[in-house]
This record gives sequence, C-alpha cells and structure tokens, in this order.
Amino acid sequence: MEYKVNNEEMRYLVKDVFDLETQWKDIDRFSELSTDDALAILSESGRIASEVMAPLNFSGDTEGCRLENGIVKVPSGFQEAFKLITEGGWLGFSGNPEFDGQGMPKSLGCLVEEMFWAANTSLYLYGTLTVGAAMCIEEHGTPEQKNLYLPRLYSGKWTGAMALTESHAGTDLGIMRTKALEQSDGTYSISGQKIFITSGEHELAENIVHLTLARLPDAPAGSKGISLFIVPKYLPRDDGSPGDRNNWFSSSLESKMGVKGSATSVINYDGATGFLLGSENGGLLSMFTMMNYERLSVGLQGLGAIDVAYQLSAAYAKDRVQGRSPSGPKNPEEVADSLLVHPDVRRMLLTQRAYAEACRAFGVYVGHQLDRATHLKDQKSKRISELLTPVVKAFFTDKGFECAVMGQQVLGGHGYIKDWGLEQIVRDARIGQIYEGTNGVQANDLVSRKIVRDGGVTMREFIAEMRSADLSSDYEQNFSEQCDLLLDLTDHIVNQAEQDPEFPGSISVDYLDLVGHVVCAWCWALMASNASGDDFGRAKTITAKFFYERLLPRSLGLAENIRATSNVAMQMPAELF
Repeated sequence: MEYKVNNEEMRYLVKDVFDLETQWKDIDRFSELSTDDALAILSESGRIASEVMAPLNFSGDTEGCRLENGIVKVPSGFQEAFKLITEGGWLGFSGNPEFDGQGMPKSLGCLVEEMFWAANTSLYLYGTLTVGAAMCIEEHGTPEQKNLYLPRLYSGKWTGAMALTESHAGTDLGIMRTKALEQSDGTYSISGQKIFITSGEHELAENIVHLTLARLPDAPAGSKGISLFIVPKYLPRDDGSPGDRNNWFSSSLESKMGVKGSATSVINYDGATGFLLGSENGGLLSMFTMMNYERLSVGLQGLGAIDVAYQLSAAYAKDRVQGRSPSGPKNPEEVADSLLVHPDVRRMLLTQRAYAEACRAFGVYVGHQLDRATHLKDQKSKRISELLTPVVKAFFTDKGFECAVMGQQVLGGHGYIKDWGLEQIVRDARIGQIYEGTNGVQANDLVSRKIVRDGGVTMREFIAEMRSADLSSDYEQNFSEQCDLLLDLTDHIVNQAEQDPEFPGSISVDYLDLVGHVVCAWCWALMASNASGDDFGRAKTITAKFFYERLLPRSLGLAENIRATSNVAMQMPAELF
C-alpha cells in the first residue's frame, strides 16, 4: 500500500492555524522547540510511516499472526520495522525525559500517531499499548516501578498490554473473576483468563508487561473492588534484565475481521506473579489513565483510516475513466472522462477530505490542551481535554469507518477486491468503534458523566473558548448559530435528565455526533480564516464551504433526535425483541 504524507498540511496546522511555537513558549519543556524543528520531526516520522510501515500493511494482513507451540509469530517484516520504530524513539515521543522519553508535545504527537495508524494499523498497535502502559505506571507507580519499567517501555525493549476483558465481563468490569492473592514476599498470585488482549503475546520485544485487573479475596463487590497489577512475561532480575518466565501464556489467538497483523490473545494466568500498581481496590481508577490515552489514540486511528481511504480513492478517481460529465465531455479525445467529472464521486471524496482535515485540526487542539493540563496544571485545559476525549474516540472512528466505506464505494467493484486495498481499510477501521469502550459507551460517558454531572458547565466553558477565536466573517454567523444550538441542547439534556433517568442514554450518540460536527465546523472556520490565495489555500476554502453547506446541516436532524423523549426507545417490552 502506498501512503503519502502531506507535509504542507502539517506545516499549515503547526504554523498558521495554531501557531504552536508561540503556544509552546508557555511550557518550559517545549520553550525551545521551533516550528522548523517540529516540521523536521514530522517529516522523519512521515518517512518511517510511508517507507517502513506502509509497505508491510497489505502483506501483514494477508499473512496474519499465528500461534505455534505456544509462541505467537507476527507477520514477516514486522520485527525489523518495529525495531526501526523503537530505535528512533517514537514510542517515547511524548514520554518523560527523566525516564528516557523524548519529552515532545502531545500536540505534535497526535500528528505522528495519525501517520503511524494510517500507514499500518496492525503494526502500530504493538506500540500504542506500550505508551499507554508507560503513562499508567508513571502516574500510579512507585519510584522503583517507574525506574524499572519506564525506560524499557519508552525504548521499546519491553512492550505493554492491557488485560481487562473476560468472556462474561466486557464493559461491566465489576463482575470480573480474575483473582489476586497476596504472597508473603509482597507480590500477588494472579489466576484467571482474559480475552481480546491486544499485543498480549508476541516476539517483538524481550519482555511484555501486562497491566492486569484482578480482585482480592476480601474486596468490595463491583467496580470498587478491582485492583491493578503489573504482570510481566519475564520476572525482572535485580539488574532489570528479564529473568524467569512468568506463569501466564497465550492459549489461542482471536480470529478477527481486521487488524490481522496484530496479535490478539486469550491469556491464561495460572498463579502468575503480579506487582500491585497503585492502591488496593483502586485499580479501575488507575487503569483509566491508560484507557483515556488509548481512547485518544484510537480516535487518531480513525483519522488515519479517513486519510488513507481518501488518498486511495482520490488517486483512483483521477485515473479511472468512466462515463461522461453531465455537462458534456471534458476529455472528448478519450473514450470516457475521469470519475472526477461525476458529482456524486465528488461528494464522496469531499466528504472524506472534509472530515479528515477537520479531525486532524481537532486532534491537534486536544493534544495541546493535554500539554497545558500536564505541564502547566491548567485546570480549564484539563476539563476541556476530558470533555473532548470521548468525542475524539467515537466521532473520529465513526467517521473513519464511514469514510473507509465511502472510499470503497468510489472504487465500485474494485473496492470489494482485496488487491486494491480499500476492503482492508474497511475491515481495519471497524474495530476502532468497538475497542477501548464502544462508541455507545463513549457517548454515554460524554452525556452522563461529563454533561449531566457538572450541569453543562464545562461544555459552556468550551463553547465560550471557541467563540473567542478570530474567525472570518464568512463563517462567524453560521458558527455562532451552531454554538447557540449546542448550548440550547446541552441545557435541554441537563433539564431532562432530572426528570427521566433513561433520557441521557437514549440521545447520547446523537449528542456526541452533534458535538463532533460543531467542533469540526470551528476547526474549518479557523483553517479557512487563515487560508492563503495559493492552490493549497483555495482547496482549504472550497472544502470548508463544502463542510458548512453539505455536512454541517446534519446537526439540525441530530437536534430533532435529541429533543425527542426516551419513551419511544424504551416502551417496547423486552419479550417482543
């Protein structure tokens, strides 16, 4: 698969739209980072994505992973490619330099991650879980745990995995059964089975660190009785080198729809040695550190799917000749015109492009809010980043799948054939809507835990920030009306939730979709307001106009859904389903 990085697009966001160099000066760690430095970094990560990762995407899907005598084999070439990624320091890109991380801004890291996801989703899955595990250990680990695990995770010598799900307990982790028994030496014996464990077993690294949820014997019932444990594949020796093999193994690999180059294991823990991470019975709260990072990262996976689907379908539409333009032949010397003369093909391509470019800007903005929250302890940025994380995860992955299917549709029959690449993108994109909490769970988190819980205060704060931006008069009034709509619906949800406890869950998906569209409208207004008169700028202006005229009106239909009651959804008796 060919994947191209648009360096001009990266420069535009870093320099013209967000002026990140100025923003970074407020943060000591980034104060010396210049636009030129940032663009050089993005150029190199783009080279890794396009030259190292993308060429293995198709073959990795075809070959897949296999389990042989208890050993998980990854596709050919993955070992060498992963080594190049880790040697380049890309897993520790935003990691704490105190533990050998690169210490780069998350606002920049979002662009790097998008490229890696777009180039080879299966391969990057081995890396993103590693980063999430490191963040969790840094937040909740002891000094000894941090010193042992973080440098090895950031370097990629060791990789990470998250072991939550059990066959009977998916989202409802409170009913999980994996047990932990404290031992005389202060360690814990972990027993149970976990399923759907991404990167749970493989041979890409010398050790694999599982962050595993388990229950102590006297733990309270439900989610308040879950603890988190570090359960490495090999028990570290005193010098930190891998020692004895721990008592867990991959009993099988899941047979999946997509991301076939990523090993997804059933893991059996048979008295495996674990080390408590954080406090007893505080595991779920600790694990949310990792899950929130993964949710943002999975959102960027969705963005990568939009971009690569657009690239493939746009290139095909330019080259494929089929039919004539409704206004008359554009290429009379040839037997037919290119697909680009057809209005419906234009609609599909511009939809993909409009979502890709808006979501990219959206991701950079959220990344910068995380930078401010982490390094400046800015509480407003913390609230806004927490508010928008479920939107990024769900909206980006919903649009990732939608636009992948749209790209497939541009190719017609060829889109259904494996050799053209689009059918793989469709299959790979689908998981983004499911793992790290399904998109319905994300929507419920946004509405019930964020909007209803604080009475809409943070959403109003965020809307005020969007309104404060200096926008072109071409977009100012329309965008202001969208903000009014979002404010009105937010207040409506808060009021209705007091009367009807089932109302938030019945409209949460529509509300999240509405929020995503309004934020994308803001991003397009920002981008178009900074557009120049050259071809790049003209394309921005045209795409912004397309978004406002053809995609943003979806908010009106979503608003009508949100104003409905939950009665229609809930009145059907269970026995009639």
